Amino acid sequence: MKEIVIKASGVHKTYNETKVPVHALRGVDLEIEKGEFTAIVGPSGSGKSTLLNIIGGLDRPSEGKIEVGGKDISTLSDNQLIDFRRENIGFVFQAYNLIPVLTAKENVSFVMELQNRSKTEVDNRVKELLDAVGLGDRGDNRPAELSGGQQQRVAVARALAPKPTFILADEPTANLDSTSTANLLDIMARLNKEENITFVFSTHDRRVVDRARRVITLVDGKIQTDEHFKR
Repeated sequence: MKEIVIKASGVHKTYNETKVPVHALRGVDLEIEKGEFTAIVGPSGSGKSTLLNIIGGLDRPSEGKIEVGGKDISTLSDNQLIDFRRENIGFVFQAYNLIPVLTAKENVSFVMELQNRSKTEVDNRVKELLDAVGLGDRGDNRPAELSGGQQQRVAVARALAPKPTFILADEPTANLDSTSTANLLDIMARLNKEENITFVFSTHDRRVVDRARRVITLVDGKIQTDEHFKR
């Protein structure tokens, strides 16, 4: 039996920051199973980043609900949501969002230390992840001493550190050159296949779409197409 890790039911999102309401999402129904490698695509303003933010608990739906691992996160308080995100959801952003004064090792270990993991467990996990993303020899470097592609690989390791239910990646290749993009996608595809880690991307990048095994197209806040591929 397939394990559903994300379920969106009748999700609407309306922004009322101007006199004219903006309907970013208009009744999205979606299920994502464990181990999927899914890209959410669509033109600017289609609602894909809004959907990703709602799935990740960074924003709340105006209507409908989001379930993560069977838990309705729409009902959680702000503080409960912070704790839930930390334990269950890994994020990779286009701007990397690494802490500049911390080394690569320290950036990866940061969330685990908030979880009060033992030093031995943290050290072992950091080594395992930096090795997995090909940066085992760069752990003592700070972000400014790493290339954009290397920083994004640290960000992937950091997202994986707490062993989340799934990884959300919002335009993760937007600031990367072709070689760095290929390397990053190779790493994420390998982690997806070998460790059954679920990845959900919001992207404009054709290189990401071409690697995804499921492509969901949003137009005007609605799912227009939902295609599966054998790759």
